[in-house]
Order: sequence, then C-alpha cells, then structure tokens
Amino acid sequence: MPLQDLRDQAVSRSEEELVGHLGSFELKLEFSAGIWFFSPFDSRFHAKYKPDLDLERRLEIAAGLGEYGLIGLEAHYPNEVNEENLEVWQRFTRDTGIRLITVIPLLFYDPEFEFGALSNPRPGPRRMAIERAKRAFALAREIDADFSVVWAGIDGYENPFGIDFAAMRQRFAEGLAEAMDASPGVRVAFEPKPYEPRGRILYGLTPEGVLLGHQVEALLAAEENRRLLDEGHKLFCMNPEIGHVLMGFEDLPYALSWPLGEGRLAHTHWNSQPLGNYDQDLNVGVVSPEQMEAGLYVLKMHGYTGHFGIDVNPERMPVEVAMRNSMDALRAANDRINGLDHARIVEATMRPDADRGWLEAYLIRQRASHPDRLPSIEAAVRPADD
Repeated sequence: MPLQDLRDQAVSRSEEELVGHLGSFELKLEFSAGIWFFSPFDSRFHAKYKPDLDLERRLEIAAGLGEYGLIGLEAHYPNEVNEENLEVWQRFTRDTGIRLITVIPLLFYDPEFEFGALSNPRPGPRRMAIERAKRAFALAREIDADFSVVWAGIDGYENPFGIDFAAMRQRFAEGLAEAMDASPGVRVAFEPKPYEPRGRILYGLTPEGVLLGHQVEALLAAEENRRLLDEGHKLFCMNPEIGHVLMGFEDLPYALSWPLGEGRLAHTHWNSQPLGNYDQDLNVGVVSPEQMEAGLYVLKMHGYTGHFGIDVNPERMPVEVAMRNSMDALRAANDRINGLDHARIVEATMRPDADRGWLEAYLIRQRASHPDRLPSIEAAVRPADD
C-alpha cells in the first residue's frame, strides 16, 4: 500500500466548516486484530483456560471473521511472522483478502532485553534490538504493510534514583531512527503505555509519544525519508491503545487530539479499561462507553481514515465472540455519534456561556432508552430564577 496521507487530520476548520465536515464525513469502520490474542496468554496467576493454538488455527478463525468485517491482521516479528512462515501469511491473504497490515518488532520479551531494548545502556542487547527492528521494518516494506507498530514495553525503570533519563531517551530515539533509515518510507506507529511490565515505561503518555516523534524525525537522514518529511508527511506516527491511555489517567478524546492535530494518527487499538489498574484488555465498550463515544467523535472531527484495531484478552469467551462483540460495540457507538445534532453541539462548545448545561442534557437524552419519559431539555437547563 502507498503511504497513507494523514495530513488532512491536522486541517484547522472554522465553526461553519467544522459543522459541514461533521455532517458529511463518517468514520469507515475497517477492523484489524492482533493475532497474538487468538491463542491464550501466559498468566502469573492462573492456568490457561483454553488450549494453545498454532498459527494455522488462528488464521482459520480469523478467516471466519472476514464476513463480519475483519480486513487486517497484526503480528510480531519474529515469533508470529518471519521469513520462514511468510508464505503462510501470503497464502492466507490470497485466499481471504485479509491483509497483514503491520509487522511489529518484538522488543520486550527476550531475556537479553532484561534492562531495556532500544534504550539499553549495554551495547550488545541494544544492538540486538536495533537489528531486530531493522529486520521487522524490512519485512513490512517487503509485504507492503501500512506501518510498523513499536511499543517500548521493556524500556523503562523501577528505581528512578541516579538514572540519566535524557541519555536513555536519546538512545531509544537514535536506535529507532537508525532502523527507520534502513528501510526508508516505512512508517512507525508508536504505542505508549505508562507501566507494566516495567514500573514505569518510557514515553508512557500520548503527548510524550508526540514529542518522541519530533525527536526521531529530526534524526532521520535517508533521502526518501527526508523527502517525505519535506512534503509534510509524518513518518513517526501513533497507535494509541484505549486501555493504555486510561491506565495513564488520560482523557481519551483529548489524548487522541494530540497526534490528530499533527497528522500523526496512523492506527488505533480498541478495548476498554478502568482508570489506572493493570492492563485488562477488556472487550470494547464494557467499561466507560462514554469515553469510546467521545473518542470516536474527535476522530470524526479530524477525518480519521485508519483501521480500528481490536486488542483484547478474551480469557473467558471464544475469541471470535469477543471480536464480534467489540466490532458491534464500535458500530453501535458510531451510529449514535453520526445521528447527533452536530451544528448544535459545535454551537454549545463554542459559546458555552450561552448554553450552560445544554450539551450534558442533550447527551443524557441521546443515551436514554426512553427520552420521551424525561423532561424537555429546556426544562432541564432553565436557570432557577427564570
């Protein structure tokens, strides 16, 4: 696939233009899924509730979800996709039309990365991480993937005393830039997470990922990369995961607005999560559905055209049931936001002094099963002295 043009995400619109855009643009819900959660995870606390599945069986399940809306898969290199099993993936795509949209370098699992991957202060493990990222990006370029997700899962710390944090971040950025320059034109989609497995992970919040993007892009030197940057494209982009955003006590729509405002939102990972807590990877919409709706609305405001990646951990139900429920949750929420009075919403947010409480009252009624049983909006927002 040619590099997706994300530049329109950053277009600034007047009030009138925004209303027109909201009325004419609808999110296209094209779903992808991580192949990793099609087989049960290891847990520190309990045995696996389902049998392990090999790659062929996972792909068979994924193929059955094609008619339900799955159009892309995501896989880590080298444990899930590699040079030896690439033909299996290519045959799967030919047979089903479901593409491998990202090749993700596995930079957190190996024992060599005990003290970090791209940020590791020891040259040997850091070089191993850089070379693995290079191979993953090269494979992504070979198969024409849309981007490569990068997660700094093992790059972090527990005891902050005495750490040269600036040097740690510099090692990470320089290593990533070296790998990107080895496969020019391959876009990175960075996924922040505040903690787990490390006590604190580098670039754990969404704005920190945007800052990293500026740092990495300033280091890129390959001619093709410089040309794309000069044309206004972003090569270091973002893949926020809703669960990770909420683990960091971020507000989802506000967090998404950071990469959107710079044309950096390449992909999104969807699940649900209580604020804080461990990474639960619950099905989409199970917790905080109002955050899901507000997140979708800000994507609509900025004209997001990327995939909606499902990233869940369905320990106690079949993976295909979790996938269908999650896709349906997004479809239902998308239908709700498309049916809203966009002109009135924009008016209320642009002139809040004249519309005190109106938006809250309006959303209450939009979410109500029987809005006719509630008093009118006018009655709800009428000041006491009227």
